[in-house]
Amino acid sequence: MTALLVAAARAIETHRPDSLAQDVYAEHFVRAAPACAHWPVRIQQVPDGDGDPLWGRFARYFGLRTRVLDDFLLRSVRTGTRQVVLLGAGLDTRAFRLEWPCDCAVFEIDRAGVLAFKQRVLTDLSAAPKAKRVPVPVDLRADWVTALTAAGFDPAAPSVWLAEGLLFYLPSPVETYLVDTVDRLTTEGSALAFEAKLEKDLLEYRDSAIYTATRERIGIDLLRLFDKGPRPDSAGDLTARGWSTSVHTPFDFTHRHGRGPLPEPNDALEGNRWVFAHKHRP
Repeated sequence: MTALLVAAARAIETHRPDSLAQDVYAEHFVRAAPACAHWPVRIQQVPDGDGDPLWGRFARYFGLRTRVLDDFLLRSVRTGTRQVVLLGAGLDTRAFRLEWPCDCAVFEIDRAGVLAFKQRVLTDLSAAPKAKRVPVPVDLRADWVTALTAAGFDPAAPSVWLAEGLLFYLPSPVETYLVDTVDRLTTEGSALAFEAKLEKDLLEYRDSAIYTATRERIGIDLLRLFDKGPRPDSAGDLTARGWSTSVHTPFDFTHRHGRGPLPEPNDALEGNRWVFAHKHRP
């Protein structure tokens, strides 16, 4: 359901006149799932428009995030990287909608059921990937490394990794293991982007407009899904291993693009950080 929420947000962003990201497939995922077939896919379908905390502000956040991470991936492949790994890929359609080099491979790791639903919708649309797309149906709690390498991933070649909307659902030791594993599977010239939350107390924002609207109107209780344990300093850990890292708030990119959420009181987005890391010679 969280993947469908983000897909609906991408659909709304796609149809905006000032769109930051285009995903023509997103609304088809929403319409194909009975539980959310009634959700809006255009801001004109939302009575309060951008004033709506869920389909206005929160959706705009996801639209901005999509654009920023699109740009990160495309910059990485322009430097010669030809392996892209999407951790917890969900309903990500980057293999279909971005302009990749013809010899690029996009590995999508997620549970088999999620990937099967996505494939069913894309097949009905006769969608064709713009790179070599390699679904890797495995739960990240299982041996995903073996599954990824068996699917053709080469640890000796540079790669770019993305963990979008993933780490804050994981217990702290699992996040640490995942980041350690990415470090182990990558060589010089590789890159990683991920989203983190820095709040000391997530429940401090339990009454924020975003969490309340998401819970009461579409039945997704994000605070129940997020892991509430202390978070590791994954950016610091990567820096200690020789990666260069930069940490940004989403609002940094709102100012850069002129569109997206701005800070507000009791803000569920206040602790969100987008981290970009590049691996250098040991």
